[in-house]
Amino acid sequence: MTPYVVGVLFPLVFTFLFRSSKNPKKRGVPIDVGGEPGFAIRNSQFPSPVITAWEGIYTLAERFELSCKQHHNKRFLGTRKLISTENEVTEDGRSFEKLHLGEYEWLTYGKAFETVCNFASGLAQLGHRKEERVAIFADTREEWFLALQGCFRRNVTVVTIYASLGEEALCHSLNETEVTTVICGSKELRKLVDISGQLDTVKRVICMDVDIPSNASSVEQSGQWKIISFADVQSLGRENPIDAELPAPADIAVIMYTSGSTGLPKGVMMTHANVLSVVSAVMSLVPNLANKDVYMAYLPLAHILELAAENVISAVGSAIGYGTPLTLTDTSNKIKRGTKGDATVLRPTLMAAVPAILDRVRDGVRKNVDTKGGLAKKLFDLAYSRRMSAINGSWLGFWGLERLLWNSLVFRKVRAILGGRVRFVLSGGAPLSGDTQRFINICLGAPICQGYGLTETCAGGTFSEVDDMSVGRAGAPLSCSFIKLVNWSEGGYLTTDLPMPRGEIVIGGPNVTYGYFKNEEKTKEVYKVDERGMRWFYTGDIGQFHADGCLEIIDRKKDIVKLQNGEYVSLGKVEVALIVSPYVDNIMLYVDPFHSYCVALVVAAQHALEAWAAKQGINYNDFAALCEKEESVKEVHASLVKAAKNAHLEKFEIPAKIKLLSEPWTPESGLVTAALKLKREIIRKTFGDDLARLYG
Repeated sequence: MTPYVVGVLFPLVFTFLFRSSKNPKKRGVPIDVGGEPGFAIRNSQFPSPVITAWEGIYTLAERFELSCKQHHNKRFLGTRKLISTENEVTEDGRSFEKLHLGEYEWLTYGKAFETVCNFASGLAQLGHRKEERVAIFADTREEWFLALQGCFRRNVTVVTIYASLGEEALCHSLNETEVTTVICGSKELRKLVDISGQLDTVKRVICMDVDIPSNASSVEQSGQWKIISFADVQSLGRENPIDAELPAPADIAVIMYTSGSTGLPKGVMMTHANVLSVVSAVMSLVPNLANKDVYMAYLPLAHILELAAENVISAVGSAIGYGTPLTLTDTSNKIKRGTKGDATVLRPTLMAAVPAILDRVRDGVRKNVDTKGGLAKKLFDLAYSRRMSAINGSWLGFWGLERLLWNSLVFRKVRAILGGRVRFVLSGGAPLSGDTQRFINICLGAPICQGYGLTETCAGGTFSEVDDMSVGRAGAPLSCSFIKLVNWSEGGYLTTDLPMPRGEIVIGGPNVTYGYFKNEEKTKEVYKVDERGMRWFYTGDIGQFHADGCLEIIDRKKDIVKLQNGEYVSLGKVEVALIVSPYVDNIMLYVDPFHSYCVALVVAAQHALEAWAAKQGINYNDFAALCEKEESVKEVHASLVKAAKNAHLEKFEIPAKIKLLSEPWTPESGLVTAALKLKREIIRKTFGDDLARLYG
């Protein structure tokens, strides 16, 4: 047999064998459970929910202390040194702060534990009693995590609050939980001073920064608050050490306030046992998770996804390097031109992300490729299409040595954006589009696994495995959870549906939290305990089970709106399908039930739209003016129609009219949450006139 024949036959035989072996692996299996009748699935490897992965360890405080003893001299928490701050003025006169950041400076596990113990003692010396609550109101940073663990050593419940929360929600959170001590940064302290007259119970403020804002002095001088730096609390504790009072598994570790996407935030009560069960479950899903890994921490620690992730990393003795979304890469908004972003310096191996950030990474890569054009773009498109073919099992895709070649020529440069070493990415917080999931997976050369969970379940629910190459699914149940679908007859979703059972997703297990703080009515509405003693949470999300036991999120009860002619439109489902358009930075679908069509507010992607305008020879004064042009609206609308058809949306689901917006939606604007979820009601009110004109 000649080499030429072998060269043709081998790929064909390989493809045949690959496709023949595609019998789905059973990742989840049916199980009999109590409570409301439905269709329930458990993890195929675990017959009963996992409570802890470590013998004799049942609280987060115990797990942290054990890690610090086991990995005493290993590096743990890293923060970049600030070299300089500069203001950059653009051509239109706007000023932007730019940072020049240095290398990471590290605390070892041993030093971190010493800091935690000193802080815990200092907190007690300040007069904070363990039955009182502490609030942490700050951006993600190493002091946040250290303060959390310090409170746990005194069995003090921590109230977590997003740094971007508005004044009304901030007052509500602090007053409802009767917080007496707030731990914050200098930026957040300025916010607190502005609302000091509205805070009923706050007595002490611990500032993570050495420089305390000048406007805080008046509040302290009035005797209303005692304000002290984080470093001084440590010193106080070092000089006056106090024995730890460790919590029990059923003690409340955290009251985590939601980001308030539908009104005032609700405080979810999480026990140590709740969070530890999720930490234990995730441990078995990240391949070869070990103390050699480096984790990039930049999501809000006030979000359960980040809080759980950092506890997983500390449990295995890995390193955590802190950054921010605005300094993550070399081209991030706050990074001084010519200096390095967080990921370039840290070179992480593990990351967590929300879909909005992954969408931006995808758009950034595409923008860079399109800008280069020519041979570089042709090579990228060829490499991408051949890798896609390989993933789909085709012999036309690249394998072996050719894969190494394309990785070296094309994808190595993309991977360098996040440091070049990322081997695992977890996406959570919202559904991730299949287009983005596949794009990031190919470009990074690392599995991007979707998780599904809620604050009310400590982020625990389902998790896709690294060998699952499908997209658009949320994976099988975590080992700490049972997932049940129950009928939602009103929406037409039944567990008897074919080919897959469908219904409202209900999560049960040790990760299901106690309920909402001081909100018994809402707690009774969505939390249930069955006759076997298992606690269940009714998510309001609609899902379906695939044959292999994996869950797919297909709808949400609250996001379903009926059109005038009786058709139901799922806002979230349509938005996920349309945001893949290169012209879209963000989008909100809107439905007026007294009309037969839907409309959309579209935040335009500036680079893509300006590039199109340049090719068309369109003149405009600024980006806002470009967004107003009829040609721009038609072009973007056409791209939405194309994306909708690719996603097989119904005609009535495609927005008939759109309004292009030039200003991005950020947490600071109040239009999206810290987790970048849409605040629909606020957006509706803000752009009420525009929406009215679309229906005019």
